[in-house]
Amino acid sequence: MTDCLFCKIANHTVPSIRVYEDDIVFVMMDIFPESKGHLLIIPKTHGENLFEMDDKVLAHVIRLSKTIAKAAKNALGADGIKIVQFNGQAAGQTVFHYHMHIVPAYQGVSFKRHAGQPADTQELQQLAEKIKTTLNT
Repeated sequence: MTDCLFCKIANHTVPSIRVYEDDIVFVMMDIFPESKGHLLIIPKTHGENLFEMDDKVLAHVIRLSKTIAKAAKNALGADGIKIVQFNGQAAGQTVFHYHMHIVPAYQGVSFKRHAGQPADTQELQQLAEKIKTTLNT
């Protein structure tokens, strides 16, 4: 889809800070994080929501979510992980390309609003490197 932000990111026409990529999906840092280390798992093929996605792609996303969540938790010392996926505007979806949020949780730290000012790019790069290092061990 030509006007889809995540399709543009998948095609490398819009930059992103990636921690993982394969033939089916890529995982990037969310530029409007709810917490330190907020990640998005995004299929490379376009589907607006869960109901439009191929079952094999969905299964891959679910399997990968465990790996990514574990790496983020270990790399960043999170106390827990919130995994969220929205389907439709009424459910809170704002980018209409299926994706899954992996959001580290820290005891005593509230989640931020998922909007507003973008995070510092250098900080996102540093967090991404920590997560990548953990993924590769």
